[in-house]
Amino acid sequence: MDLVRILCAVFLPPLGVFLQVGFAWDFWINIVLTLFGYIPGIIHAVWIIAKK
Repeated sequence: MDLVRILCAVFLPPLGVFLQVGFAWDFWINIVLTLFGYIPGIIHAVWIIAKK
């Protein structure tokens, strides 16, 4: 299941985070990071998925 989340995180970072934590603070932080730049959103999403 983590592989699916990581693939989602690469193509659509907020989706990967949502699948991991739902509508928690990490999801909203990831949306902001993705809006500021796609790469920071990916890094944050993979970090959240790997952390839990």
